[in-house]
Parts: sequence; C-alpha cells; structure tokens
Amino acid sequence: MASSGLSPEELSELIQLLERRLAVIGDAEMRENDPDGQLRQLQEVSEAIQEFSKTKQERIPIRLRHFLENSSLNKALDWAKEAMAEA
Repeated sequence: MASSGLSPEELSELIQLLERRLAVIGDAEMRENDPDGQLRQLQEVSEAIQEFSKTKQERIPIRLRHFLENSSLNKALDWAKEAMAEA
C-alpha cells in the first residue's frame, strides 16, 4: 500500500468515525425504540465523515477516496486500519 498521506492521528479519527457509523447502522435496539434518534446520529456521523473527506481531500489517497465517495465504508475502514498498522 502506498503511503496514506494522512497522519496517524487523522487515520485514527477516520477509523473512529467509520466505526461509529457502522455501530449506529447496526444498532437494532435503537432502530426499534428510537428510529428518529438513530437517523439523527447516522446523519451526524455521516456529515462528520463528509467533512473529514472534504477538509483532507488533497491528501486522501485515491483508493481511500474512492471508498469514501462510494460509501464503501467497510472497505474504507479496512484500508484505514491497514494504513494505521503500517504507520
């Protein structure tokens, strides 16, 4: 894998955002008991991921950018974790 272009701190931030979004999506209890709250949390974390991508666009490697732009979040998470392990 090519150098990520992102610092370890930025990779950590991205990993946390992606893990949070996947956790919100997978929260069946919240979906059952508070679907509006789940949607609100999903919107918030999705906007944070978009903002991260926007502000760091110049340094995000092409493959990771592709995953983020196409909402391939599991692939983006795997990529970021691998890059973090190599950092």
